[in-house]
Amino acid sequence: MPYERARQIEIRFHDAVRQIKKEPLNARELAAILVVSTSTVQRIIAELRRRGYSIRSVREASGWRYELLDHHSPQIEEVSS
Repeated sequence: MPYERARQIEIRFHDAVRQIKKEPLNARELAAILVVSTSTVQRIIAELRRRGYSIRSVREASGWRYELLDHHSPQIEEVSS
């Protein structure tokens, strides 16, 4: 079932973009939403950046947060649930 695993990963990428687009989130918050580890969130962010998304890490009083800079970033294929 390699297709199913790849589909789940793409859905996770799509969900990560959607969440960061709504509001800047730190790795722990995004991990809780996506139900993954913070290490996985870091890998997701790295892959999204590699795909052309402008995501920056912003230092705030409460810590670091991910922020989507360009709302016209590359499209992730829509994957139906």
